[in-house]
Amino acid sequence: MAARFRFQFYQQLQDRLPWIRAQAQAAGRKLGLDKMKDEVGLYPGASSCPGVLPSFVLDPIVQSNRGKIQPVAHYQAELRALVKEIWGDEWDGLALNSCESVLRLVNEVAFAPPTLRKGEAYRARVLMPFNEDYEYLGSYGRPFPPLYKGLTADRSVSAGELAVEGKSLVNLDTLYAKYAGARYEVHGIRSSVVPMLYDVEVAGSMAKFRALAERHGAFLTGFQSIGYDTPGYGHHEKNAAGAPAMLHQTSGLARDFDLPHFVDCGGGLPVLGYGPQDVDATYMSWSMDKAGRAMVSGLLVGKEEAMLPLRRAAGIAGQRTGGQVSHGKALYAFADPGRDALISLIAYLRVLKDRPHFVTEPIDRFHAIIEECLKDFRHKGMARDIRLTRSYAWGGTELNYELTWKDRTFGIPISTLEDFFSDTNPLVTANEEMGVSPATVYSGNMFVTPGLGTLDADGQLIEERAWLAAKALVTSMEIVCEAAGVGD
Repeated sequence: MAARFRFQFYQQLQDRLPWIRAQAQAAGRKLGLDKMKDEVGLYPGASSCPGVLPSFVLDPIVQSNRGKIQPVAHYQAELRALVKEIWGDEWDGLALNSCESVLRLVNEVAFAPPTLRKGEAYRARVLMPFNEDYEYLGSYGRPFPPLYKGLTADRSVSAGELAVEGKSLVNLDTLYAKYAGARYEVHGIRSSVVPMLYDVEVAGSMAKFRALAERHGAFLTGFQSIGYDTPGYGHHEKNAAGAPAMLHQTSGLARDFDLPHFVDCGGGLPVLGYGPQDVDATYMSWSMDKAGRAMVSGLLVGKEEAMLPLRRAAGIAGQRTGGQVSHGKALYAFADPGRDALISLIAYLRVLKDRPHFVTEPIDRFHAIIEECLKDFRHKGMARDIRLTRSYAWGGTELNYELTWKDRTFGIPISTLEDFFSDTNPLVTANEEMGVSPATVYSGNMFVTPGLGTLDADGQLIEERAWLAAKALVTSMEIVCEAAGVGD
């Protein structure tokens, strides 16, 4: 029986997961991927499974371990100087052992109330848009209003898989603000609210943000944003610098309230795309082992005045006896990136600054291959509603299919991040059964990035593997569409 309602559509799709697995296994054998299992991937976007390090990152690590002995403070100073070379002397930088550590540092030092006092800490609220990946930053505060109290419950926000405690800080709230023009629909086998952001309006959204900020002004301590720059995440509109207009105007709003604005670009790349100066952000962060090819580490760049308390908390702001740089025991000593991670991060930043073509050329070529493979997608009606966007800021290609739901009852199935964790994402399942490490697929978006078995030792694209990965992606979409009963 054909599904009439959305929940029936996803229930029937769940019932067909065994069929999807069988079809994907057969398709993988046909492409020869069964002989290359764990050798080809679509997105090195998780620190739990980073891509391989290229020679231009590995070689400096080896050299530093064979040459003159240098204290770690030497490399902290080198990173700081490089940040200023790239962004200017009014900016400053630091590195920690992961982008997640950076998020906690900024939230705890810049947004949360002080706790080193007697009595209760005052309440603080941070305003952030209700867009996808809201849990990255939002989970450091308790959701507000109470309607959203369960928003992050099934996402990656609890230490020890709920065995210890959540990430939220003392007396810090996250004030979620819906975008104007967005649709908030329930999708997925493991159903959840999905922000559909292709038609987001900047002016209307900013009016809503300002009204909320004024209403909560007595509690407000800052603004936070996820730093995507693609249409599928609400960023059609750009400013004069070619950066997301929404982020730039949010910085203006933060400035009106004399508060910081933190932009998390965790999965993206610094230098190649827009930077904090382009959107006037107070802070911007990147996870340097995802789209980047450094060791697991997080980079934070911010305005020098705002960075000083963060550098002190990280133990690298100079000793009490004087000096500009130190490397000591402080609140965030546990987040020390270590010498080799710092060296790898510096090496990769220098490539982005001085030899950007080493990184942009594989992105360009992989984008062209995906574009070519999509021409063979057999559901031509839906293919017209699939949008590809290349993003250097994000290190790859966004494939957005939200619009396949616009003028028809059902489109290409939209999964939630909760589906990703519960193994009920049919597109991810199909990729895995074909023998390909999957792209990130949820909320009507996919990100496809070179780096997981598709780059050689010099960081250049391995064409044969890139074609196989792209063909597997398109084939998995066809299998899932057939299982869902949608398409031509």
